[in-house]
Amino acid sequence: MTIAAEQSGSSMPLQNRVTPTGDIIATPHRGLFTGNRGIIHDPRTKTLLARRWASQAWLTCVCDFRGRRREVMGARSWTELFFLDEATALAAGHRPCFFCRRDDANRFRTAWEEGNGVTNVLARDIDAVLHRERLSGAKKRLHARTVPVAELPDGAMLQEGTESYMIVQGRALSWSPAGYRETRDTIDDAMLLTPPSTLRALSVGYRPVLHPSAMALTV
Repeated sequence: MTIAAEQSGSSMPLQNRVTPTGDIIATPHRGLFTGNRGIIHDPRTKTLLARRWASQAWLTCVCDFRGRRREVMGARSWTELFFLDEATALAAGHRPCFFCRRDDANRFRTAWEEGNGVTNVLARDIDAVLHRERLSGAKKRLHARTVPVAELPDGAMLQEGTESYMIVQGRALSWSPAGYRETRDTIDDAMLLTPPSTLRALSVGYRPVLHPSAMALTV
């Protein structure tokens, strides 16, 4: 599914970029991953419907898979969404796809089982838990932290006011559609965006793919 070149549509960006809070916005900036929540667009207008999900399986997929090509929002098929990086997707409540990211999905499931003290879970079991954790009604569910910010695992994401932050090596980086940047903000009162069950998977060793801007700030 080689669709990275079409993330922004033609002249005007499509509303298809997911933020850490799970909102879907229009931006010319491109992401490292695609994914979906089912069919939530009108292919005639290439605009989103009122609903923001049509399935509990919120997936994170690769943008290039076996040379396949798709016209973004061009058919009555799953709605192509895009993410700055995997930490953003996980914060929004998505998980790795077992079809195009099988190795990553299996690593995630193993860590998810270990972190949550369960065994032999199926993808739909993870989806059911994540669905409860990512939403409060129609809005993003925020969760209280149980450890200091500096002790959160790499890739964990937080929300303070209207700003989102990602933790790397105990440091908080400010999120934007274009990438991460240094911040001097104090976020001691920040709430967790990353669902608790996913956070536990990160805590026992799952390492999400981070945007190059984050890695440049932690060298």
